[in-house]
Amino acid sequence: MAEFVSVDVADGVATILLQRPPMNALNRQVQEEIRDAADEVGARADVGAVILYGGPKVFAAGADIKEMADMSYQDMLRASSRLQDAFTAVARIPQPTIAAVTGYALGGGCELALCCDLRIAADDAKLGQPEILLGIIPGAGGTQRLPRLVGVARAKDLVFTGRHVKADEALQIGLVNQVVPADEVYTAAQGLAARLAKGPALALRAAKEAIDRGTEVDLETGLDIERVRFAGLFATDDQKLGMAAFVEKRPAEFTGH
Repeated sequence: MAEFVSVDVADGVATILLQRPPMNALNRQVQEEIRDAADEVGARADVGAVILYGGPKVFAAGADIKEMADMSYQDMLRASSRLQDAFTAVARIPQPTIAAVTGYALGGGCELALCCDLRIAADDAKLGQPEILLGIIPGAGGTQRLPRLVGVARAKDLVFTGRHVKADEALQIGLVNQVVPADEVYTAAQGLAARLAKGPALALRAAKEAIDRGTEVDLETGLDIERVRFAGLFATDDQKLGMAAFVEKRPAEFTGH
């Protein structure tokens, strides 16, 4: 039984909830529990979409600095591999994922949100990569996922300065997809996740894989990935249901097969 990370599934939507008061600091145990939760929801056939949530007060304020402060180079070589493995497990969840960001998402917390496909933030949320202020750099994907999302110049600004980004700026630069009142963050995430969970599951997984893998390769290879995934969906029941519904001018009801 995990101590700090729980998984709840209802109506096709899984919520991975971080619960390590007061700030959801991402120590080694939390990292391992996040990895286990990601593996669990990714393997469940009854999950069509996933929400990653830190509760109503804070998403995650970053790594546990007290745990890291006295680590040696050799210690951190091992620890950073485990950290990246945990976050990569979130990024590789095959279903659509949504980070519901309240309060702070800083350092490792921001990097964790970057592992999700979409981010909904509270209007008073603050995001950023302040590691430079500690004499280090982001070590859980911030130097890689952030520039892929917001562009190299903006990523360098955030990483070099370590400044906090308010929700309105985060929306403007593409760091988050939507900003809502603080008390509506989880509800908004639930609404979007419920919509996605009712969609064609295999097509959504294929779209996610094509985008994620395609952005890491040259255009020609990416188009090959897309073509194979596109053609493969013509072997699914949902493709038949979706196109029949279109021809008959009615909403499609997908089965996930």
